[in-house]
Amino acid sequence: MNIQEQIKEYIISQPELKRSDMQELHRIILEIMPECKLWFLDEKNDEGKTVSNPNIGYGHYTIHYAGGKTREFYQIGLSANTTGISVYILSINDKTYLAETYGKEIGKASVTGYCIKFKTLEDINIEILKAAIYDGFKAR
Repeated sequence: MNIQEQIKEYIISQPELKRSDMQELHRIILEIMPECKLWFLDEKNDEGKTVSNPNIGYGHYTIHYAGGKTREFYQIGLSANTTGISVYILSINDKTYLAETYGKEIGKASVTGYCIKFKTLEDINIEILKAAIYDGFKAR
């Protein structure tokens, strides 16, 4: 199964409201980043057991670790969680930027260093979320 099929299966596997919100977010992210690299991390361990929420990733950048090691990873992530949806903006280095820039205007969402977490799209200002995603995309 290719990455696009894995993403489709993951989104389809969600309950209806979350599924339609994730389909819309997937469409929005691809509209912002039309030529981006797609990722799907199923978050399963060596025995095939899911150890974390699966993630859809968009774009790519290089993470630089202490000691000189590097790793390619996605810029924007999308994942279902037990209470709703998380959008990860991983390519912004300043861990206060998202909360300071978007936290007050986004609506009913938890905004941390790299994650915007909300129950449904109805709870947030989608234009503010789009701006945060765009910031994450252009950060690299």
